[in-house]
Amino acid sequence: MNGTIRPADIEKRSLAIITEELGGRTFPDGVAEVVKRVIHTSADFDYADNLCFSENAVERAKAALAAGATVVTDTNMALAGISKPALAACGGRAVCFMADEDVAREAKARGVTRAAVSMEKAALIEGPVIFAVGNAPTALLRLHELIEAGETAPALVVGVPVGFVNVVESKELFLGGNTPYIVARGRKGGSNVAAAIVNALLYQLYAREGF
Repeated sequence: MNGTIRPADIEKRSLAIITEELGGRTFPDGVAEVVKRVIHTSADFDYADNLCFSENAVERAKAALAAGATVVTDTNMALAGISKPALAACGGRAVCFMADEDVAREAKARGVTRAAVSMEKAALIEGPVIFAVGNAPTALLRLHELIEAGETAPALVVGVPVGFVNVVESKELFLGGNTPYIVARGRKGGSNVAAAIVNALLYQLYAREGF
């Protein structure tokens, strides 16, 4: 085994294996890059079937990123996984409010989750916003309420929380709706998947090298 193989070559080979194991399945341009990036991150081919895209979701998201969108995550893990150089090249930023003292204080006072309150805080952000939810279904549920109330209009919702309680239901709320979405149906997902989807969009805007 060659221990000096370059990281870029490992990734290139991994993506080639993914393409091969998909067995000739094809996806629309833009969607293919997202699906393969998520499989590359998770080694889980179920995402080839589980990921659902609203019409023109990828193009709308790329336009928002190119316009300097703010990416809001529901975990610091997802925040850490997003390529900051690629995002900065777009003039954008990524934020997570989960650990903010005002969010924790408000959540405790109201008896709700910090994830829900963090979505309320994020709804106040001006300009294009992409929400990347990979962990907390309560974040997705509250975000849907805020959208329905006209308090925020996301450029994209990445809905991929993982788990068992309210996970499936929170994702299904967005399917067929007017808000652009990329959703992983079922119980699977995670912060790493949320970050992978955002990165897959960013890498379509800029060359992978250097990011």
